[in-house]
Amino acid sequence: MTSSGELLAAMVGIASVNPRGGPVGAGAGPDLGEAAVARYVRDWLVARGVRAELREVLPGRPNVVATVPGRDPRMVLLESHLDTVETGGMAIDPFAGTVRDGRLYGRGACDAKGPLAAFMLALAELAAGDPPPYGVVLAGVVDEEHAYRGVLGLLADLADASVVGAIVGEPTGLVPATAHKGCVRYTVRTLGKAGHSSRPDEAVNAVTLMARVIDHIAGTAPDVASHPLLGPATRCVTRIRGGEGPNTIPGHCEIEIDRRTLPGEEPLDVWKRDREELTALIPGGIEADEPFTVDYALDTPAGSPVPAALCRSLEAAGRPASVQGMPFGTDASKLARAGIPSVVFGPGSIADAHSANESVALADVDLAIRLIIETIRSLPPNLGQDAECARGAGRGAGGCA
Repeated sequence: MTSSGELLAAMVGIASVNPRGGPVGAGAGPDLGEAAVARYVRDWLVARGVRAELREVLPGRPNVVATVPGRDPRMVLLESHLDTVETGGMAIDPFAGTVRDGRLYGRGACDAKGPLAAFMLALAELAAGDPPPYGVVLAGVVDEEHAYRGVLGLLADLADASVVGAIVGEPTGLVPATAHKGCVRYTVRTLGKAGHSSRPDEAVNAVTLMARVIDHIAGTAPDVASHPLLGPATRCVTRIRGGEGPNTIPGHCEIEIDRRTLPGEEPLDVWKRDREELTALIPGGIEADEPFTVDYALDTPAGSPVPAALCRSLEAAGRPASVQGMPFGTDASKLARAGIPSVVFGPGSIADAHSANESVALADVDLAIRLIIETIRSLPPNLGQDAECARGAGRGAGGCA
């Protein structure tokens, strides 16, 4: 059996930076990109007797989907992503897969090729033994770091399948996360009057106007009750643009705002309220564009079959087994909105993701393999009303009696 370090180093060595809407693999060659990782995952699994195939979502950007049949035709989904963020500013070779003091370093080591490697090794072991109680689908998807089109393509492929639950691979420090925040991101613009910097009294400085907006955002928290696992909703400025030259009073200035939403908040309604609040600060002097990113929060019932089985496996291994919340977003919210109760879980820390020294402890990858196998094999047979109840709750149909 391939070791976790060997498998993870091979995948980290395949650069798969998300093109973020730009050309796919420009100048990179055929052995790089999400498609190259997808091919590697497919070929590795096929070599171990697992049925796996590529399913194109966007031109040159396929998901990889693999299946191990179970005794029950219903399925458990293991989902993680193939893409990574950019490598600029990294303090290490981003693709070397160097191992030092039990940790493997490189871009994607924990976000999310480490969790994906754990899923692959778990699936290969499940395929080699007695059939698991439920079938298992492993999906490595594209575009999680940008517009999550990979998971949307996966949902279209799974439209006719019966999925009792999902584990979504992300770096959670091996704690089960059943809740995470959503987000809405949008641009705000102040409208001033440009002029010569030697005569500022004849102009309206858009940067000065924007300072009032920024101060307001920093000093005014979103008016929504905290969530027990996630804490408060947040709002912050992430980027600012303004000015034409050192001797010109700027006539416009733009900021981008990241508003993290809680379960139960509708992102577009949040944006509309924010727009009314901010444009009222300087009537006629502020515009708020429609959101360029909208994503939903996750709030899976802890008693759903797959999260509950994962918690039992963690407890048996002497690990923290209480469900937690995460401030970052994942593909799990899209799965849950489609009626698949989902838990986010994997080796590595979010503090290491996207960092200059991204890494993951290989011992945690190995433990994740064991926990995933135990979770799937321990799922009770004949999941019926409880599973359907959880799916209804995931669709917003409310809880069960």
